[in-house]
Amino acid sequence: MSVAIDPSEAAVPSGEDTGAGNAPENFWQPPAAESGSGPGDGDGAEAGPDAEDAEDTEDDASREVPEAIARDAREFGVYARTGGWSFALKVARSVRPGGQPAGETPKVSARRFAELAGCSAERVMRFYKAWDKAADDGVVPQFEALAPGADIDLPDADVWLSYYVSRSSAASVRGQAITEAAEAEGIRPTKALEVAENPTALRAAILADPGTAEAARKALMDRLGEDAALRSGLARDIVRADDLKKAVAEESKTGDRLEYVRRIAEEGQVKTPAGQKIEAPRQLREEAERHLSLIDELDEDEEAGEWAREAYDTVRTLVAEAVEADPELRVQERRAKFYSSLQKATKAFEELTFDDVQEIDAIYEDDMVRRLEELQQALSACITALQTVQRKD
Repeated sequence: MSVAIDPSEAAVPSGEDTGAGNAPENFWQPPAAESGSGPGDGDGAEAGPDAEDAEDTEDDASREVPEAIARDAREFGVYARTGGWSFALKVARSVRPGGQPAGETPKVSARRFAELAGCSAERVMRFYKAWDKAADDGVVPQFEALAPGADIDLPDADVWLSYYVSRSSAASVRGQAITEAAEAEGIRPTKALEVAENPTALRAAILADPGTAEAARKALMDRLGEDAALRSGLARDIVRADDLKKAVAEESKTGDRLEYVRRIAEEGQVKTPAGQKIEAPRQLREEAERHLSLIDELDEDEEAGEWAREAYDTVRTLVAEAVEADPELRVQERRAKFYSSLQKATKAFEELTFDDVQEIDAIYEDDMVRRLEELQQALSACITALQTVQRKD
């Protein structure tokens, strides 16, 4: 579409940057209709909004429109169809490319254009860079092909946001990373940049809205793998918060229980209470699979802790029953338990040392001797029982 705009009015809006479909702040806005009812007809009925609009339309059609209003309406229509392209064209045809000497072109520098427009040079350059990117893609002509006051067909308004970045922070390395991440998520980079520039607003949204908090949690989890500092910070926070430590311990227990049940279902092996690995009976394996299917069907926001505990208790009961039902396995299990207890007792007794003889008097209690004597008697009885069995063999 061809855009005819008086070059003397070529200016960049001095308010907030505008995007497709939104009129800039220096466009005139009609005043809001006054509330309240006016005098009605002879029967006292009020004229409805539709009737008033119809009367206004007929009245407007019969009046001659001042040129200033007609010009505003035409420019508004241009903006509604082209969005920011109409303002970018003003910059593209009036600002000379960087490095070009002033004497070779009637165009002016971005700084001079900004002075004439009453805005910052940075704002002008954002429009300039948007046009430059679009020109590289062949969407609009290059700067050199445009003369001051030239009119061209402009792209549609919805294409504008693909090239224009309304925030100077997007030019930084941090801003570029945020822009790339936003594009990968399929959202406008300006929204992500706005959030990044206002962490307090993000904090408020997280505190007030569970949905925002959940999105933040997932984002943090996705970032943990590549951010060692974030991992360390979260670990410190967890250690310092008792509630978090308890929650982590509970989730860890739930994970261990689920892993125990899952191994039975997937590998067909089970670990007995004494630590032996045996082949899982078919009934046990089917029961493990049934519980896992129930857990897998839970919604994402449902807690799996109670389900995992039930699954674990069920399969553990079945494991104990399987051990008791097999005489040979039952003997092996008891032998394994005995060795496990013996190793623990040995390790605990080895830690009881009297290397520092000078401190014996300080730590001595009559109860220590009594307990050691009871332990000695228990050990003697155990040894005697084992020796009796040995002699029978």
